[in-house]
Amino acid sequence: MRFSNFPVLIPAFTAHTSPDPHRRPLAISHDLLNIPFLPNRGGIVSEPGYPFLLRATFVHGSDYLRRDHDGRHVRLEVTSTARDDENGSLVRFSYSGIVDVTGDAGGSSGATGMRRRRGLATPVKFETEDSFLRPIEDRVYVGSGRFIVEANAPTIVEYKISEVAAACMATY
Repeated sequence: MRFSNFPVLIPAFTAHTSPDPHRRPLAISHDLLNIPFLPNRGGIVSEPGYPFLLRATFVHGSDYLRRDHDGRHVRLEVTSTARDDENGSLVRFSYSGIVDVTGDAGGSSGATGMRRRRGLATPVKFETEDSFLRPIEDRVYVGSGRFIVEANAPTIVEYKISEVAAACMATY
C-alpha cells in the first residue's frame, strides 16, 4: 500500500545537550523542576545535504519538567540559545513534549529515570536574526529525542530533527 499526499520528513539537524551535573535542579514547585544545561557544550548541527548550514554551540538553556498530578507523565518545555560557530549569530531553539514515565518506561530515578519504550516526538521551533538562517523560522520541524547514557560520562540528550514538508515540496 502506498500513501500519497502525506507529509514527508526531511532530515535537517541533530541537537545534543547535557544537563549540568554540577548544578542541582531548581524546584519551582512540588511538580515543576528547572534543569539547566551545561553551557558551551553540545549544540545543533545541520545534516549533510540540508540547505541551511548550521553548526552552533549551546551557550544557555534549560529544561522545565512538570510532573502530572497522577505521576504518569512528565511535560517538557525546553528553551535554549546557541551561537553559530562560524559567524557568531544567535539561534533560539525550543521544543515541548510529553513523556510517559509509567512501567518499564519509567526506569529508576535520576537522569535515566525517563527511559521510555517509545521515543519522544516533539515540535521544534527556531528563531534568529541571521538572514541566511531566518527561513528556518517559517518551516515546520519535528524532533525525536533520546538519552545517551554512558558510564563515567555526562548524560547526553539527543534530538534528530526533521523538516515536515508537503509531499509535492519534498525535494531541494
